[in-house]
Amino acid sequence: MKKQILLLTLLLSVTASAFAAEVEIDGLWYEVVSKAKEAKVIQYKNNVKYSGNIVIPETVVYDGDSYRVTSIGIGAFYGCSGLTSVTIPNSMTSIGSEAFRDCRSLTSVTIPNSVTIIGICAFDSSGLTSVTIPNSVTTIGDAAFRYCSGLTSVTIPNSVTSIGSEAFRNCSSLTSVTIPNSMTSIGHSVFVNCSGLTSVTIPNSVTSIENYAFYNCSGLTSVTIPNSVTRIGYSAFYDCGGLTSITIGSGVKNIFGKAFAECPELTDVYCYAENVPSTNTDAFEGSYIDYSVLHVLMASVDAYMAVEPWKNFKTIVGLDGTMPEEPETPKCAPPTIAFVDGKLKFSCETDGVEYVSEVTVADAKKNYSSEVSLTGIYTVSVYATKMGYDNSDVSTMEFTLDAGGEPCDVNKDGQVDVADIATIISRMAGNSPKQ
Repeated sequence: MKKQILLLTLLLSVTASAFAAEVEIDGLWYEVVSKAKEAKVIQYKNNVKYSGNIVIPETVVYDGDSYRVTSIGIGAFYGCSGLTSVTIPNSMTSIGSEAFRDCRSLTSVTIPNSVTIIGICAFDSSGLTSVTIPNSVTTIGDAAFRYCSGLTSVTIPNSVTSIGSEAFRNCSSLTSVTIPNSMTSIGHSVFVNCSGLTSVTIPNSVTSIENYAFYNCSGLTSVTIPNSVTRIGYSAFYDCGGLTSITIGSGVKNIFGKAFAECPELTDVYCYAENVPSTNTDAFEGSYIDYSVLHVLMASVDAYMAVEPWKNFKTIVGLDGTMPEEPETPKCAPPTIAFVDGKLKFSCETDGVEYVSEVTVADAKKNYSSEVSLTGIYTVSVYATKMGYDNSDVSTMEFTLDAGGEPCDVNKDGQVDVADIATIISRMAGNSPKQ
């Protein structure tokens, strides 16, 4: 029995080694997966931490084979206090949990457009001062930039649909942030203790502000919550000591306990909800609302005067009309697609846009040979994006490549027909030059 177990263990070991191995190449450790021909940057070995300026290559060569570097693994650079800069290649698609945690000397990092996921605690407690998140990223994990106390600015693109809990907690030097219009919720504790935050723009796409979202953001002096928001969570703006004015949109239905508590400088609250929101009595606890003015719709004054905590305001003033709408966000024009000299080229009538594209092929499959013929029907989809603009509509194009990698739509009329096939056959026979 023991011999069988030992044999099984050896077989499993051999099988595992055939698929993945941990190797050091030019000072960096990788996990290389032989079958996928992919490599992942992993944590240092033998207590020799990474330091200085690190350049991660797009490909590495191991045992005669080339491997594409596609990810940074969990904790790969954890605690590398001597790491000063890192170059992340365009082959990278994900940055793992705790990848750069506690990298105290790391001040800036550029994340390429190939990355779609920034993992949990990825840059937790690093010296970062600025970071640009590309339009490819859709998810920012929990605590991704927590305790980055030197971080002064961050650009969150329209591609991001999810920001995890505590993502920017204790980023005390962060002064302003614009929530992209791809977001529907501002998550739990996202900006807790961002005491340097002086302005925040919440788009009309957001429907909920979760618990502790802006807890102790003492630099905020005013905040406007758009009509789209229906829920303001527990302690969402608790201890925002500099807050003097709050504007609450017409859509709010629930304001939970201590949502605006301990905001002692509060002087004016504008609430455009026609029906009194369901509100905990301690929503404004410690904010001295008995010295503040509540502004509500004229027809709703009596209703607010009859309910706590609203009736505790010093004065309730009637408003004429509705909450001023935010200026309509412009939208990027849809991009055009061209296939020229073997390359896809995009253009857009809106200046300064970035393009997010995807190419799929109907007969996609894995290949294990040294040469791959690019043949088949390809579908291209692309949209344009720009900060301050809504994303464009998606443009698509379908094209076919012949065995030489040339487009089959040789006369460029937008379709592959008999005329194109005749030209291709003529070329193959050597009777006609390429256009």
